[in-house]
Amino acid sequence: MNIVKTHIPGLLIFEPKVFGDNRGFFFESFSERVLIDNNINIRFVQDNQSSSCYGVIRGLHYQLPPHAQTKMVRVLEGSVLDVVVDIRKGSPTYGEAYSIELSAENKKQLFVPAGFAHGFSVLSEKAQLFYKCDAFYSKESEGGISFKDPALKIDWKIPTDKAIISDKDKVLPDLKDCKNTFEFKG
Repeated sequence: MNIVKTHIPGLLIFEPKVFGDNRGFFFESFSERVLIDNNINIRFVQDNQSSSCYGVIRGLHYQLPPHAQTKMVRVLEGSVLDVVVDIRKGSPTYGEAYSIELSAENKKQLFVPAGFAHGFSVLSEKAQLFYKCDAFYSKESEGGISFKDPALKIDWKIPTDKAIISDKDKVLPDLKDCKNTFEFKG
């Protein structure tokens, strides 16, 4: 598995080695050994899967400490624009958004450390997203940032009249007003 570092500290792209022939393909989607060999000390405890149609924008979500989550995100069907925002105070990339297309076709995975808000928009007719988490879900620890915060300058690649947003996500605060206790640890 190839690991690509992004310009944001701790944010990584995992690119699996895919073996294909006339029967289909095979690839290793997760290996604890790869994490250990790259000094990533994470133990995933929960898997989540969502299905959405074209135009859905989910996020930007996170969980606050002590239930903060590191995630490993991939797409099983379709294509999404996966978006994260660094919300670690003191980070050289604090408030910066990063986006990448994840698809069933490219099989890339995004490793999102705790301290990032996460969201995605569905670019295909339908998409299934799968992600591993290193902490259990905690409703009391939920946090979020508005997908339309003008300071973040995120292009979700969805026309405004086609966007499908939950009522919960429509009222999330901008980054400058969100509840946030994350600190960058270098």
